[in-house]
Amino acid sequence: MPATTGMWEGLMDFSFRTYATPRMLKFLYSLHLLLGLISAVVWVVLAFQQAPVQGLLAILGAVVGYFFWILYCRIVLEVLSAIFRMTEAIAPDREIAQRS
Repeated sequence: MPATTGMWEGLMDFSFRTYATPRMLKFLYSLHLLLGLISAVVWVVLAFQQAPVQGLLAILGAVVGYFFWILYCRIVLEVLSAIFRMTEAIAPDREIAQRS
């Protein structure tokens, strides 16, 4: 199987000869950032419905929390990326060995 397969071809590879996760890291990162942003906005809106002071505190908490969420997501995905890079460095001919 060629190494230039796309993300969807990697997902449909039932022999698991290619990794799909490294191609999906950008998508996973953006998805998690979007979900974190949506959660923060919902939290702020619900807090403003309770009281204006709670809403203002929620904005402050959402900004700080979203910063830590971005940091957390980035670290986790970089660790995942490093694991896949180490795997490729340890066994660069993985595809050839599995075909035999």
